[in-house]
Amino acid sequence: MANKFDVRLQKYMADCGVASRRKSEELIEQGKVKVNGHIAHIGDKTNPKKDLVTVHGKKIIKTNEMKYIALYKPRGYITTVTDDRGRKTVMELVKGVKERVYPVGRLDKDSEGLLLLTNDGAFANALMHPSHHFAKVYRVTVRPSVNDEMLLKLRDGVEIDGRMTAPCEVTVVSEEEGRVVLEFVLREGRNRQIRKMCDAVGLTVARLKRISIGSIKLGMLQPGQHRELSENEIKRLLRSAGHSEE
Repeated sequence: MANKFDVRLQKYMADCGVASRRKSEELIEQGKVKVNGHIAHIGDKTNPKKDLVTVHGKKIIKTNEMKYIALYKPRGYITTVTDDRGRKTVMELVKGVKERVYPVGRLDKDSEGLLLLTNDGAFANALMHPSHHFAKVYRVTVRPSVNDEMLLKLRDGVEIDGRMTAPCEVTVVSEEEGRVVLEFVLREGRNRQIRKMCDAVGLTVARLKRISIGSIKLGMLQPGQHRELSENEIKRLLRSAGHSEE
């Protein structure tokens, strides 16, 4: 019989700062989550008031102290909480944060720039929900050079992974022989999207740096540095997602 205190397991995990709901579902599918000693399954619910939930054998607890962090992810780090292959993860860059935060969204290993981390499951869910279409701005160095036809295709949409990309803004920031810096403004987030888009029109990405997510800017952060978001920054993001400020 359902209990009024029962919540979906992946939501509880996100609220405890384990990972986003989507990543929490992956952990459940991988058999790494147990409830009262039993391996959990997708669709399971938990009663936080009485159930013991463990991830990788460690008990998780919901925290009331919410953290919102902007990190400059350097190249060479993967955007995940843990990695079975021993690769460097972004969590190594926020070891000084006592709360158990996790990345919101992704930025691939070879890319750099702004990444948000939090332990607020509702905040992460609001940012990642596909209906909100936060504008994300990237500075992308490509080779060898671009022409008007390439730019038009990138702006109008190209086919990657069997479907067209949404229209986006692409402008030339600077240009020299054999090297061009472009600025992309995307409102969708598909895996390695910009790299695949450039490849589809014959361009090679030499460097990719995300400089903003919605109203949050990378600013003066240096690679590996992080800072806490201000209360106003958090409110602006939530307002953009259609949430009240309360």
